This record gives sequence, C-alpha cells and structure tokens, in this order.
Amino acid sequence: MPMLRYLNQHQVATLGGLDPRQALQDVTDTVRLLREGAAQMPAETHVDLATPRGKVYALPARVGGRFNATGVKWTAHRPDIDDDLPQAMAMTLVNRADNGLPVGLVESGGLTAVRTAAVSALVLRCAAPRPVKRVLLAGAGVQARAHCEMLRVHFPDLEQLWCWNRTPDNLDAMLASLDPLPFPVTQVATLEEAQSLEYDALIACTSAAEPWITPAFFHPGSLVMQIGYHEADFATIGLADEVVVDAWGDFCHVSAKSLFQLFRRGGFNPDAVSADLTQLVTDQWRAPADARVYFSSFGLNVFDIALAARVLQSAEAQHFGTLLPFGNAAEPGGANAD
Repeated sequence: MPMLRYLNQHQVATLGGLDPRQALQDVTDTVRLLREGAAQMPAETHVDLATPRGKVYALPARVGGRFNATGVKWTAHRPDIDDDLPQAMAMTLVNRADNGLPVGLVESGGLTAVRTAAVSALVLRCAAPRPVKRVLLAGAGVQARAHCEMLRVHFPDLEQLWCWNRTPDNLDAMLASLDPLPFPVTQVATLEEAQSLEYDALIACTSAAEPWITPAFFHPGSLVMQIGYHEADFATIGLADEVVVDAWGDFCHVSAKSLFQLFRRGGFNPDAVSADLTQLVTDQWRAPADARVYFSSFGLNVFDIALAARVLQSAEAQHFGTLLPFGNAAEPGGANAD
C-alpha cells in the first residue's frame, strides 16, 4: 500500500534541505536537465484569497534524472494579514515521475529561500563581470538571511559585505541571529551612502513595492541582482549592458517583477535577454569585465520540486518523517518523529 511521507520544516533542515552546497548542486543538475528536456515547468495558476492582494499559487513541475519527481508547490501569499506568521506559506507535494506513486508532502518555505540563494550563487559565479569580492546586500527578511548563509558557504573570502535595510532594527536583529560570518560586515545607514560604495554585486532581497534601485546604483563592472518584488527602476534596467534571467516564460505576462512590468509596457524586448541559467551552465556564457549586468530572479518552481525530492529520498533512506496511509489502509503503517 503506498504511503505518503510528511516532513515539517525542522525535519527538512535536519535532512540537509537547507544546506547551501547541496542546494547549489541540485539547482545546477536541474538546469542541465532542463536543457536536455528531462525537466519541465508548465505555467502556474492561482486563486484569490478572500483578502486584498492575497493569492494562492499552484506551481507544477517535473524533473527527471536522480530526482525522478513530479510535483506541485502550493503557496499562499498573505499580504496585509497581521498575525505574526510568514506572509508566504508553502508546501510541496511530490510524486514519482516514472509511475506517479505518491512520495511525500514537505513544508517548503525554507527550501524556497535556499534554492533562490543557490541560483544567486550560480549567477554570482557565472554572470558577474568581475570576481565577486565586495557585496552590498539589501533586506533583512527570509531571503536576505538565506543569502547571508549562501555567501558564508560559497564566498567565504569576501573582502567586504555591506548590509542595508529600510528598517535598521530589523537588520540589527537579523545579523545578531546569524553565526559570525567569515568576512567583514558593515551596516550602511542610508541609500545615499549605499550608492557610493564600490561593490562588485548588489543583491536586493527587499519586499519593496516601489523601485529604489536607481541608476546611481549601477556601476560599470557590477552585477545588480533583483531577488525581491519591484525593486528596480525602469531606467536602471535600461542602463544594463547585459540582462540575465533564470528563465523567460509565460509568467512575463503576469509577474510583478520589475523586468516583466517593463516588458508589458513595451519597454523591453525579450530578444535583448543575454542569457538564462541554461546558457550560464551549459554554454558558459560570460559577461565582459566592464559591463553593467542586471539579473532578474523570478524563482523557478522546478527547483523546489528537485530539492523536495532529494530531501524525501534522504528521509526514506533514514526512515525519517511521518508516514500517512494512502489508499484503503485502515491505519498508518508507521511513523518516525524527528
């Protein structure tokens, strides 16, 4: 009788789901599978919550290879709800890709953050016009924290990390909660001060609904990475010598990301995209050393399915998680708590 394995957030972390090294390998392998046609990501769909701006998204994908998974990430975006819980609440359901049998259900908010940061690591390595030694990180939420951990693991030799957030107290709290980072960290008080810094990469992880990345932030030989909502001024994108995306898909018609808003206004031609992730990994596209490179991170749910599948495989091998009956079984076949 098939069993469905349930993993909560703590169990996911215990099984290595939040490990930046494994996440980067998962992302890289999945990018190669996309190029080979062994992975696919159909268009998303959503329904509205009964609250302003609230939506719940169904994000399906299939990924072959060692993952052998098909699944759907189900995410409730809950802005304007004041209950001290995350604004985005996500879970991922995984079935085997070869026979459709159920595998598991995973709390996946942490997986989303770590796969996003893993994509950023890949872009920093492959799309930055110059070796990344100095980074400006904006934000103090879940994504900013995940990017700090990514930088700790993949870029331990940074010469400088500058951090800015619109609410300094939140930034203080985030940095205090992290283990000591292996490179100098300096907090920046104002956007004006941030503009004057000589960084190799700006990683924007804010929830800004109005752009704050103005042309003054875009230096020759730098990489501007938009991870958050609508952070980049259209004029800033227009300055880019090279535009890199994780992918260009149907989401360009509905996404609120700055690049896609600019596209819908007729201000950006998709033919101007210099590279996507498959071209970074398999074609080894690289930017000139003096270029201004803009990267728009939409967030591909095929990576969520891959990471969840890898974690569920580890859980099965270690007899970990809670088993739920699937079918006509009268009682669960057993459970293992963490």
